[in-house]
Amino acid sequence: MISAGLFLLTIIIMLFSVGIGESNISAETVIAILTEPLTHQTAFWSSGDATIIWEIRLPRVILGALVGLCLAISGAALQSLFRNPMADPYILGISNGAALGATIVFVYGAAWALSLYTLPLLSFVFGIITIFLVYYVGKVGNRVPVNTLLLSGIAISAFLSAINSFMMFTGGQNLQQIMFWMMGGLSGRGWNYIWIIIPFAIIGSLAMITMARSMNAIMFGEESAQYLGIDVEKMKKILLVLTAFVTSAAVAVSGVIGFVGLIVPHIVRLIVGPDHRILIPVSIFTGAIFLVIADDFARIVISPAELPLGVLTALCGAPFFLYLLRSKRGEL
Repeated sequence: MISAGLFLLTIIIMLFSVGIGESNISAETVIAILTEPLTHQTAFWSSGDATIIWEIRLPRVILGALVGLCLAISGAALQSLFRNPMADPYILGISNGAALGATIVFVYGAAWALSLYTLPLLSFVFGIITIFLVYYVGKVGNRVPVNTLLLSGIAISAFLSAINSFMMFTGGQNLQQIMFWMMGGLSGRGWNYIWIIIPFAIIGSLAMITMARSMNAIMFGEESAQYLGIDVEKMKKILLVLTAFVTSAAVAVSGVIGFVGLIVPHIVRLIVGPDHRILIPVSIFTGAIFLVIADDFARIVISPAELPLGVLTALCGAPFFLYLLRSKRGEL
């Protein structure tokens, strides 16, 4: 029931968001334009409005929802794995790895420009490589202790960030492009980017929902999960790889947008409880809603200019992180 209500709310907010921008378009006009292929209604709107809706705003809003849900479910999975409300997809360095792939494209563009998909593809590949590197550095024998995994993620993330900074320093005329990517955003993203991320969003969501019971067991501790017949080490590998795939896909199309995976699952957990059978579906829609609304504010807060979306989420997320750090300090 909650998921059905949130699904409806997500659709309503997305329709409303399509009309928001430098040239506002009424909700009635938005709905009429989007349903015209089915209703064949006589056009009372301009061709410019139709172009803005179909080619600019609709793909941007859909992409924002997909990126939001990917980051939210990744955060929920990692908070379950680490049994820590302060875990999010960026804690393992996945974002810095994916960002490094993008930076390589910007700095060595002429050599790497195979197609429109080069930048997201290389970002995705570097994000996946990063999580495997973190896993094998954190491995102790045949086990991967969570604390060791966390520390290896932080160390490798810092190392990749340093490489990224060096490449930005030597990037010359590409510095502005790199900085814009590092700050995250959905501006200029068309339908091609949606086709890139949508398989990962669908597969990731279904996989997380399927694994909800196992994540519930892990929340009670590794020993308890083993007593219930769960192969904990195998579960860690699956969750890490799945999180890396979903997060890398999100970073590959939107740049670095932080704190979504921290804020959304934590708030959802406070509202619906820790049962992942409910928490994961609710996080999917809440993550989509959160990032779509955040992007709306990014478009209008300093209009006609646009605030980078990653900056806006950091402005929201950093104080929230400090609140968690203070309120949970006795539990961490």
